[in-house]
Amino acid sequence: MSDQHPWLSKYPNHVRWDAEIPERPLYALLDDSVAKFPTNESMDFLGKTYTYSELGDMVNHAAAGFQELGVGKGVKVGLFLPNCPQFIVSYFGILKAGGTVVNYSPLYSEEELLHQIEDSKTDVMVTLSLEALYPKMGAMLQKSRVKKLVVGALQDVLPFPKNLLFPLVKSKEIAKVPSNSSHVAFRQLLNNEGRYSSQDIDVNEDIAVLQYTGGTTGVSKGAMLTHANLYANAQQALMWNPDIEYGKERMMGVLPFFHVFAMTVVMNLTIATGGSIVMRPRFELDPVLQDITKKKPTLFPGVPTMYTAINNHPKLASFDLTSIKTCMSGGAPLPLEVKQRFEQLSGCKLVEGYGLTECAPVATTNPFDGLNKEGSIGLPIPGTTITIVDKDDPHKILAQGEDGEICISGPQVMKGYWGREEATAETIVDGRLRTGDVGHMDEDGYVFIMDRKKDLVLVSGFNVFPRTVEEGIYRNPAVAEVIVIGVPDDYTGEAVKAFVKLKDGSTLNADELKDFLKDKLGKHEMPKHVEFRDELPKTMIGKLSKKELVAEEMAKQATASGG
Repeated sequence: MSDQHPWLSKYPNHVRWDAEIPERPLYALLDDSVAKFPTNESMDFLGKTYTYSELGDMVNHAAAGFQELGVGKGVKVGLFLPNCPQFIVSYFGILKAGGTVVNYSPLYSEEELLHQIEDSKTDVMVTLSLEALYPKMGAMLQKSRVKKLVVGALQDVLPFPKNLLFPLVKSKEIAKVPSNSSHVAFRQLLNNEGRYSSQDIDVNEDIAVLQYTGGTTGVSKGAMLTHANLYANAQQALMWNPDIEYGKERMMGVLPFFHVFAMTVVMNLTIATGGSIVMRPRFELDPVLQDITKKKPTLFPGVPTMYTAINNHPKLASFDLTSIKTCMSGGAPLPLEVKQRFEQLSGCKLVEGYGLTECAPVATTNPFDGLNKEGSIGLPIPGTTITIVDKDDPHKILAQGEDGEICISGPQVMKGYWGREEATAETIVDGRLRTGDVGHMDEDGYVFIMDRKKDLVLVSGFNVFPRTVEEGIYRNPAVAEVIVIGVPDDYTGEAVKAFVKLKDGSTLNADELKDFLKDKLGKHEMPKHVEFRDELPKTMIGKLSKKELVAEEMAKQATASGG
């Protein structure tokens, strides 16, 4: 078995790779914690707290309310919400009603909203009466198939006296919501006896969450994540962390729940432990550091840009980060410099994980209490097999150490893409999920991702992995953030271009950077172009985004060629 599964020789002592992972409805995570820890704090939203008993009660009322609106098996309910109590209540309420959750990013354009609503067949949507949210959804009542809007009020979930002051101080931020049959107040949704009709859930077939991919390579597709997929991934993440204490954890919840990483590793995992989510609507550096100091979270999943921002805070010494035991970084490659600096400053263990929307999302992670290899995305989590296949022939398995396409199999891999049988057949081959990422596995079973297949830069026929170049640039102490892409080049076909954001007060020019990189990169990897910027584009979860920069360069090219 160790020949087929080389990672077993280096597996953490406390984890069994072949551990049995139960198949249960996703809402069982909540029901278990309500039964075991009824008086424990479940949520802390800007100072207002809720026990598990209170959360369980609200979820039951929400389930009954959704059923009154016609939600049942197969009915899609959209969540167009930031991190707030209404998100968690709605999420589990929809699942108990038998429906399917469809997450919508508040950052979506109208075009993206329309595509996803129509594609998913979302009929009911939950949002807040905020100017930043409601107008977009109000418009969807006229333009899309959405029939009902459930509208929550932020002041309903704020602590006294913030709840009284909010309408006065923030009146410009509150939208006017019509009073008609298309609108249901969130309070009204919960205004019932809490008796819902229990649904017979087929955990392997029934879709708990329809989670749309980022759409960086075209139109976004809905990944069908079943109850079994999501329940399994929460359990896998729990098994991996040796420091989890049931009923005692406090989770820093600033990653957006509508993104699959936060949905599993922040929300579902915390609920499964009977812990509390210290929730903020978004990542703001000083308020988050104040929360860590005051509210003492023990776990803090994030994306690399968050840890970078904390590392570079000029007054970091005035905050206390010592309560944090472990952090998991996901969503993007974690630069080694960022990892080492954060661990040094906080005293906690920061490990890099890896996954995709299509596998709920966690597939590999570095051990918390074992060997972390520089540049590796770690070992397969329990029940998960990583296979490296030929980039052009997914049926052909490659030998250990060879670079090829990373493929994943395990209980967390999606059922397929909603309404897209061809795309499903192309993506899941021989029972393995094709990731589109290029990498290899070493003799100890550690996986190394070289780059996205689509991000590969071809310089004079040589493969250049942007991640390799970015790692080199990050080693310069003046650099805060960097994005590397390929741009057209008349001589070499493509050339490497680096977009660099410097740390506050630091200076660096292109020649100095190239001189610094001379002994760190090959000639073909050396950036031909370096552009310094005050800010770099980021995605909805705060990870650095290449898409905008690639589009900019393509537009420049088209203009230059007279296109």
